[in-house]
Amino acid sequence: MSKVFKKTSGNGNIALYLGRRDFVDHVDSVDIVDGIVKVDPSGLDGRKVFVYLACAFRYGSEDLDVIGLSFRRDIWMKKVQVYPPTNGTSTKTPMQESLLRKVGEQGCPFSFQMPTNLPCSVSLHPGPSDSGKACGVDFEVKAYIAKEASNPDEVIEKKDTCRLMIRKIQFAPTNKAGPKAEISKQFMMSDKPIHLEASLEKEIYYHGDPITVLVKINNETSKTIKKVKLSVDQIASVVLYSSDTYTKEVCAEEFAENITANSTFEKSFQITPLLSNNKEKRGLAVDGKLKDEDTNLASTTLSQADKEMQGIIIHYKVKVTVTASGGGLLGGLTGSDVVVELPLTLMSPKPAEVTDVSVDAVEA
Repeated sequence: MSKVFKKTSGNGNIALYLGRRDFVDHVDSVDIVDGIVKVDPSGLDGRKVFVYLACAFRYGSEDLDVIGLSFRRDIWMKKVQVYPPTNGTSTKTPMQESLLRKVGEQGCPFSFQMPTNLPCSVSLHPGPSDSGKACGVDFEVKAYIAKEASNPDEVIEKKDTCRLMIRKIQFAPTNKAGPKAEISKQFMMSDKPIHLEASLEKEIYYHGDPITVLVKINNETSKTIKKVKLSVDQIASVVLYSSDTYTKEVCAEEFAENITANSTFEKSFQITPLLSNNKEKRGLAVDGKLKDEDTNLASTTLSQADKEMQGIIIHYKVKVTVTASGGGLLGGLTGSDVVVELPLTLMSPKPAEVTDVSVDAVEA
């Protein structure tokens, strides 16, 4: 049984109902955001009731709004009038039908279809001393009482509004064979290379699962390889007025090995990137959360290649570094690294389908 989420305005004249707060982006389509607003017409004083769905990028605290600074930019917004109804009798979803049976004649259904080029819900992890609402991309459904939908001169009092935060999320698609990359590198004073190959056993890994990396080395030089380092980088592209990219290492582990000159090597290594090991890193991207629930590292953003996307776009890469040390009098002066990178898709698995609908509303 699933919950139904409810938020009532301060004056009690309107109440917003949603059957869920997570809406799935399937890359080529997005779940419809559907709900009900319960309206008490006696408290409207001739005004109307509207609902909007907004996707916004927040890059500052709400507290600063009191000094006239806005640290929120709407990426996308759509508004509809729900009372008095304007579109006659529209087709209702099963969730709306269930809610209307509970709410009765005062229920006004609404629905929104999000475009496929909106980002998913992502927050930037605050530092230990930070307070207030985290920066990032969020989605909000808000019902309000007003004379007009968008009149900048009309003051809408807080008691005439009610809102619920929702999330736009993606789940891992069907897994495929993992990526492979290789490189050959020659060093100063050596006519033979080190050949490095790395591969992942599958394309997609779930949050919290160990990542297995197969490393193959053909050392044709006179150098000895003493160390293999595996690391995972999170690349967050913040696309608003311009595009800025931030790279943070979320996992790194070194393995001591002794790969002698003119020898080959093959071994599987495992590393596990976890948010719990990165709690002190300010600005790390994490999946958007509702209230104080747990979250994880931000999931990889899946998108259609031909669609431009604003907000925060997330990618990961696995980096394999082997360190070769030179022998003889020059020693470490002739040593160097060989590096190869692999794309990593880090996501959550698709949960089991929930088919039953409960109409017991929970005040959010």
